[in-house]
Amino acid sequence: MASKRKIYVIGHRNPDTDSICSAIAVAELKNQIDGKDRVYIAARAGQLSPETEYVLKKFHMERPVYLNNIGTRVRDMEIRKIEGVSKQLSLKKAWNMMADLNAVTLAIVDENNVMEGLITINDIATSYMEEQDSAILSKANTPYRNILETLEAEMVVGDPEASFCNGKVIISAANPDVMENYISEGDMVITGNRYESQLSAIESGASCIVICLGSAVTKSIAKLAADHNCTIIVTPFDTYTVARQINQSMPVAAFMRCKDIKTFRPGDYTDDIKEVMQNTRIRDFPVLEKTEHYVGMISRRNLLGIHKRAVVLVDHNEFSQAIDNIRDAEILEIIDHHRIGSLETMSPVYFRNEPVGCTATIVYQMYREKGIEIPKQIAGLLCSAILSDTLVFRSPTCTMLDRFAANELAAIAGIDCNEYGVEMFTAGSNLKEKTPEEIFYQDYKKFEFGEMQFGVGQINSMSKAELVSIQDKLTPFIERSRKEHDLQMMFFMLTNILEESTTLICCGDDVDHLVKEAFGVQPEKGIVVLPNIVSRKKQLIPAFIEAINSQD
Repeated sequence: MASKRKIYVIGHRNPDTDSICSAIAVAELKNQIDGKDRVYIAARAGQLSPETEYVLKKFHMERPVYLNNIGTRVRDMEIRKIEGVSKQLSLKKAWNMMADLNAVTLAIVDENNVMEGLITINDIATSYMEEQDSAILSKANTPYRNILETLEAEMVVGDPEASFCNGKVIISAANPDVMENYISEGDMVITGNRYESQLSAIESGASCIVICLGSAVTKSIAKLAADHNCTIIVTPFDTYTVARQINQSMPVAAFMRCKDIKTFRPGDYTDDIKEVMQNTRIRDFPVLEKTEHYVGMISRRNLLGIHKRAVVLVDHNEFSQAIDNIRDAEILEIIDHHRIGSLETMSPVYFRNEPVGCTATIVYQMYREKGIEIPKQIAGLLCSAILSDTLVFRSPTCTMLDRFAANELAAIAGIDCNEYGVEMFTAGSNLKEKTPEEIFYQDYKKFEFGEMQFGVGQINSMSKAELVSIQDKLTPFIERSRKEHDLQMMFFMLTNILEESTTLICCGDDVDHLVKEAFGVQPEKGIVVLPNIVSRKKQLIPAFIEAINSQD
């Protein structure tokens, strides 16, 4: 049975409560209506804020899985499951395996499937064509079982599990009295059915005799060979064939590559391995687990048919806010309530964008449109998201539909919007122990307008004293962060929910002029108070865009 395709439902980087709760709710809905061949998985592209942590704990929901990069990985490629081979495998058998499998590379593994080296078809061809050393068979410590297999031979005297490990290979083509001058201790002698040649080889100290054409071995020769620890092998092949093929019995260990082998892990991103594959002459690359256990082979051609990871995006449609490598993913759908941004897709997708205060309001409508009952826990998450994004209906982004959806969801979840909203924001604004970096990136987004790039972070709190203490922490940090990200400008909104105002920390080139153009107020030492400004999406960013456009 084929496994279901995984589709990740994910929000923007540095996710807020809406991004997380909407992802969970959409995944739940999609699995109910489209879960036959697919499985939808709620994911997050950053760390959770204290507010979101509180919401998930309140409604007993698991954190979405963490993904910091949606790019394709080696595990998404078609990995050829070519089994590893023992280093004692003969060159002939390795060659035949490659032919049968249409492969050019074999991984050599130990008994635990841990990779020890590689052998390629070029390595085998080189060993056969270029090796002229008559002692190479013994230098390779060739097992006799390989020789028997290669020569389709039978061992008459000796141990098949032993190896030929000392001496050279010679052909007994001259008279025995002449051959005595050429045979040394430990040599392997290839001969025919001549009794004198066999006797001469044994008496000269040969460690092995290969008798061709299936000739019978006399009892006296067999006994003499056994007494002198000389192995006797009988093959049906003629002398020429034996001489031509015997080197094919050498183990692949003698020619395998052990150093500077390029290997990859299943979790490696294909973007990171492309250059390595393009700049390495070898065609196939082993894939190993972290334990060094061998998995299979990949090649450059596998990059062409790679299975992109599929995603549904919620609460954003800006490239700069999306998870890393979003261009390498297959975007199936976008559900959002922000302006239409810079994200592009390779083909048409379902794109639902509505001018409401929260993505969760759209998700609520999707449940109703499909006639799917909203579970109590999901209702709690969606209501939390709406209350968070609309600042308990105080934000100018809030619409009547947001209010209606939140009240409907609150009834299902068994909560009161106003009481729970205060409870949620109070739990989420406990920032005393957090570092400036943690506070700043808790709800941070980057925006691009033409060649202009700037970042905007935001914290909502019901405590004026807390916001003042955060301001003192963040002011020196923001300028350093701006330079690290190489942005023209950077801002941070300290939003007081009860007073419905924002203290804006500003830094960067010409920020004073931009803020003055946008709001008619001049910042002092990088700080400006903006009454009745609480929304980044509907108030701050549109004002900045208009001010930037007016400068053109």
